[in-house]
Amino acid sequence: QVHLVESGGGSVQAGGSLRLSCAASGYTGSGTCMGWFRQAPGKEREGVAVVYVSGGRTYYADSVKGRFTISRDSAKNTVDLQMNKLKPEDTAMYYCASVYGGGCFLDPLATRQYNSWGQGTQVTVSA
Repeated sequence: QVHLVESGGGSVQAGGSLRLSCAASGYTGSGTCMGWFRQAPGKEREGVAVVYVSGGRTYYADSVKGRFTISRDSAKNTVDLQMNKLKPEDTAMYYCASVYGGGCFLDPLATRQYNSWGQGTQVTVSA
């Protein structure tokens, strides 16, 4: 498994921006999916944005397309999430996660396949 540590959460007004960062310790090379997931109170955890390291293809939930951007820095072993035009419905605990292999690219936003998780960072968007 990979050790993941998130940072960058906070509170912002609607329309604002935040940048989350996830620092990884361990293998996150070819064959790995890394990404961001979120869980709001009373709701299931959902995939937000994922990058498939082999080739760098990115995947986004429909609710964040055009507003959020995921990026990976292989040298630093980090994956960031730039969140723009934030909405109150984006309020949640955000988690970084990774998984190696298993065909993760087939359904990259599916939470069930991820076996390494960070502790989470809170994002709160006020109206």
